[in-house]
Amino acid sequence: MLRASLVLGLLVVGSAATGLAQTMTTAPITVEHAWARATPGTITTGGAYMTVIDHGAAADRLIGVSTPVAGKAEIHEMTNDKGVMKMHMVDGLAVEPGKPLELKPGGYHVMLMDLKHPLKEGDSFPLTLVFQKAGSVAVTVKVAKAGAMAPDAPAAMPGMNMPGTKM
Repeated sequence: MLRASLVLGLLVVGSAATGLAQTMTTAPITVEHAWARATPGTITTGGAYMTVIDHGAAADRLIGVSTPVAGKAEIHEMTNDKGVMKMHMVDGLAVEPGKPLELKPGGYHVMLMDLKHPLKEGDSFPLTLVFQKAGSVAVTVKVAKAGAMAPDAPAAMPGMNMPGTKM
């Protein structure tokens, strides 16, 4: 009787553990290095940048973005048309398995419009990315220096200190 109870107990615990393991699956989409530039004074627009990776077997599509720090967030692209930089909204971006999608200054990015307050260096804010297949993915965006070209880069290129020159 005791042996039967132990076996039954182990089966119940094993079934529960299997159920827990199934609910702890990793999403096929990961987002790395989410960051934004600080916005000075009364500026009401900003951009957010990151790398999106699809670890799944099939392609997905980034179809929307939202954040509580802005009245509106959209996916935009910067292009160079005969020396003139142009920006326009895109309806989505393909995310291919194993091919990182970089949202960066001068290219694809998240455009933040009607900011509710300035983005201050050192702060962070939530951003939700919406994918066609993977659904919503929440990320934390860290705010870098105004004018930064990467999350930990200086705001402006420092002067080059070359031998034989005075700065």
